[in-house]
Amino acid sequence: MPRPHEEPASGDAARPGGPSRPATAEEVQQTPEFAALRRSFRRFIFPMTALFLSWYALYVLLAAFAPGFMSQRLGGSTITVGLLFGLGQFVSTFAITMIYRSWADKKFDPEAERLRERIEGAAV
Repeated sequence: MPRPHEEPASGDAARPGGPSRPATAEEVQQTPEFAALRRSFRRFIFPMTALFLSWYALYVLLAAFAPGFMSQRLGGSTITVGLLFGLGQFVSTFAITMIYRSWADKKFDPEAERLRERIEGAAV
């Protein structure tokens, strides 16, 4: 039998505070549900980040190494290719934000909410 100040053996009933103790962050991170949630997030974020950084790098490289192309005026106006590419950076940032928000609302947030409810429900 463990002494009062020692940690009991593993298992819910052996946790300090009994089975109603909330799960620790480390315990939650070890669950398959959390691992699946993290994988889902990474599968969305990493490609989207790579896409945006590639687009941004293209803009910077064209500005540095193709100034003639970037300074071409379109339709005889003051609007240049470089200006459109620059404005495209803002547009793509907003588009990525909206795509992420839609994805998170439909797929990520419901799964995260189910995991939170399961973890908090286990603490009751």
